[in-house]
Amino acid sequence: MKTVSLSGSPRKNVGKKGANILRKDGSVPAVVYGGEKQIHFSVLENQAKKLVFTPNVYLIELEIDGKKSKVILQEAQTHPVTDRILHLDFFEISDSKPFKLNLPVRLEGFSLGVRNGGNLSQNFRKLKVMGLLKDMPDALKIDITPLKIGDKIRVLDLNIPGLKFFDPENAVIVGVQMARAVVLEEEEEETTEGTEGTEGTEGTEGTEGTEGANTKDKPSEEPKKDA
Repeated sequence: MKTVSLSGSPRKNVGKKGANILRKDGSVPAVVYGGEKQIHFSVLENQAKKLVFTPNVYLIELEIDGKKSKVILQEAQTHPVTDRILHLDFFEISDSKPFKLNLPVRLEGFSLGVRNGGNLSQNFRKLKVMGLLKDMPDALKIDITPLKIGDKIRVLDLNIPGLKFFDPENAVIVGVQMARAVVLEEEEEETTEGTEGTEGTEGTEGTEGTEGANTKDKPSEEPKKDA
């Protein structure tokens, strides 16, 4: 994993009032879990943006008041309207303990199916995995070059030593679908072929003379004889 450095300042006032003061001063309140105890601190907003607004995942060397630790960004809370970062949650990790992480999915290559007019559909941008730090890659790289129209890559198709996946095995990560224009063109061709040969259905003539076909001759009444 790529490593970045981050400096934090310990928080003296923990609470909503203290958090609002930090935000006004251009800082973001944060906390570290996973260690011996929770550590409340703050980081500069400009530094926080580099960790939040990026598709990459980093191993962070965090330094607070002269003490260093290895952490990963677990969660970032942002304002629903302004997208301003409100709070950061970090998780402390070690070399000997496995940890969970949402790794980005990175597609590589150019699909054969797309070259033939298909549409590439990516259903997952990130996948949740668990593993040791030494086995954790920067991203899950998937080569889509051999994918033809109708082909799919599922979670169970990924085989990365040392990593355990938590998403459903049959979940489709990426696939190539037939383009709608191609489908409509094929349907039009089938319709055209089906209408050919319908000519020559004439020949229903000759039904004349059927009048009275359903009428039966009634027996004529005999005149009554005088007794």
